[in-house]
Amino acid sequence: MLQVLSSAWALLLGIGLLMVGNGLQGTLLGVRGEIEGFSTFEMSLVMSAYFVGFLGGSRMAPEMIRRVGHVRVFAALASFISAVMILYPAFANIYVWMLGRVIIGFCFSGVYVTAESWLNNAADNSNRGKALSLYMIVQMTGIIVAQGLIQVGDPGGYEAFIIASIVVSISFGPILLSISPTPAFDSTKPMSLKALMQTSPLGCVGMFLLGGVFSAQFGMSAVYAANVGLTLSQLSIFVATFYVGALVVQYPLGWLSDRMDRRVLILFVALVGGGGAMLGAMLGGQFEFLLLAALIIGGLSNPLYSLLIAYTNDYLDYDDMPAASGGLVFINGLGAIAGPVTTGWLMSDGVFGPPGFFFFIASLMFATAAYAAYRATQRPSTPVEETSSMAYMYPTASPVAIEMAQEVAFEADQEAEEQK
Repeated sequence: MLQVLSSAWALLLGIGLLMVGNGLQGTLLGVRGEIEGFSTFEMSLVMSAYFVGFLGGSRMAPEMIRRVGHVRVFAALASFISAVMILYPAFANIYVWMLGRVIIGFCFSGVYVTAESWLNNAADNSNRGKALSLYMIVQMTGIIVAQGLIQVGDPGGYEAFIIASIVVSISFGPILLSISPTPAFDSTKPMSLKALMQTSPLGCVGMFLLGGVFSAQFGMSAVYAANVGLTLSQLSIFVATFYVGALVVQYPLGWLSDRMDRRVLILFVALVGGGGAMLGAMLGGQFEFLLLAALIIGGLSNPLYSLLIAYTNDYLDYDDMPAASGGLVFINGLGAIAGPVTTGWLMSDGVFGPPGFFFFIASLMFATAAYAAYRATQRPSTPVEETSSMAYMYPTASPVAIEMAQEVAFEADQEAEEQK
């Protein structure tokens, strides 16, 4: 672990600062939107715009890197992110915010692809798994730290937005001054969505539904908290709890995933996650239950992402896994675009009001569980001893990190086979 830190500390520090900026700007907008008097549905459009840009960036970033190189792409996209964060408070207009969110989503997607390519190149077979684990921990930790910074400046003024912009700007330094040249970028030709659906219907449907769950957490949790009147301190704790849950539960669920029928585990995780969301809908008026609901939802929905990818890989040859992962990320992105808009409509006064946030998440989690139960009747499960190890991933990762994780898991399986 120390070897990984010594060789990649600058990259990990830069990514951590970027995630602080990303987590801070999303929460800030949720609070500022309430101050500006934007409706819940208008804010849902703003939050959804991020995922429109993110999906576009994940498709275009590889070509940009091939044309002008990693360094130029990273520097240009990170500069746009910093600039847009300053523009939010200067132009409190719903259409300006939507455009800004599209730009930021696009840029963050490209930044992730670039940084993960660097990380993969900096690691070798002996430490790639540790490097990836540190990268995932840094990402989640950055978002959690960001929620504490929300209280530093007044969301109704400029200070907090300036802090977010400064944090992103500082992140360039350690990365651009210490990264060694990288090889030409090679992207995998994606598998057709039709072929992917035929290979793993549960993987595809589950990833689409999970996209809505994750985007509701990432985009609308602060909007919900502002709507129900939480204090700034309570709001930051509430949003951070989703990601604390993800950090705590990911590895225990991964251990279970490698030792039992993954379809059964998907069913169980989705049911409990849906139950946690119903807890928030029914008892969200009490802050302690609100935090418990966030812990359950975040702790189960984020690992479910890795679990669905692992389940899909059980029906693929190793050479097809990278192509399939790109398709799954795309499907997840489509679901993410629809998530905030649907959540915003359900949270409207004429529908469910603020509890619609939790009702939306619960409906998607229960739908995932129901479809998993249905698929269990359609074909036999893969024997546990024939499944591959689960690669730990969060929904913020690009296909580059997913391919890297799959390589780590494959190498671990190969070593285990050789030791038998």
